[in-house]
Amino acid sequence: MLKLYSFGPGANSLKPLLTLYEKGLPFDGQRLNPATFEHHSDWFKAINPRGQVPALVDGDRVITESTVICEYLEDKYPTEVKLRPDDLADRADMRVWTKWVDEYFCWCVSTIGWQRMVSQMAKAISAEEFEERIKAIPIPEQQLKWRRARDGFPQDLLDEEMRKIAVSVKRLDDHLRDNEWLAGGMYSLADICNYAIAGGMQFGFAELVNKQDTPGLIRWIEQIAARPAVKQMYAEVPMERLAAKD
Repeated sequence: MLKLYSFGPGANSLKPLLTLYEKGLPFDGQRLNPATFEHHSDWFKAINPRGQVPALVDGDRVITESTVICEYLEDKYPTEVKLRPDDLADRADMRVWTKWVDEYFCWCVSTIGWQRMVSQMAKAISAEEFEERIKAIPIPEQQLKWRRARDGFPQDLLDEEMRKIAVSVKRLDDHLRDNEWLAGGMYSLADICNYAIAGGMQFGFAELVNKQDTPGLIRWIEQIAARPAVKQMYAEVPMERLAAKD
């Protein structure tokens, strides 16, 4: 059986999780606890040496990187539910949206999320324990991000990330005012991957995402949230607040 290691239905972990639910594929979901740095433990780094989730185990193969996992599932396990357009130009358009969310949109939202939530975890432990945790992180850039979370991200960086979020929100809303879905006139991996980041922004970034300023984006978020697979996912794998684990 497929096994998915993730943090649950949020951000990059949501992408393959929702793909599995939409396709109706049976899987064993293994939820790691970021508050205890479980993804940096030796047992998990034996599965993914980069110490990052999500990671999909399929037999003796381990597939990493959230969007790559989604495409792998679509390729390896075809179902009646298709999450990619058949037309090659539409499929390319879908990949433009998934590439954009991975390389631009996700990063600016992530920085603000780290400042608001992860910093609480980083500051809640002693300096000695924090340094021990840092040593277990295999990616130097992630070590720096954790240090910034503990010390506080520079304000000019936070301001720039908020600017990028506003640009991203406008791009999505402009497109979704005239299109039901992001690519190929169908619900696809483009929608799943962008929903993983944009879903819930009407609460966390209400000054930017609201019915008055971004009606297209709000309609799209609510339309995806109403899908049976999405409702099932949230019912079976509820969200958890990082702050509750401090």
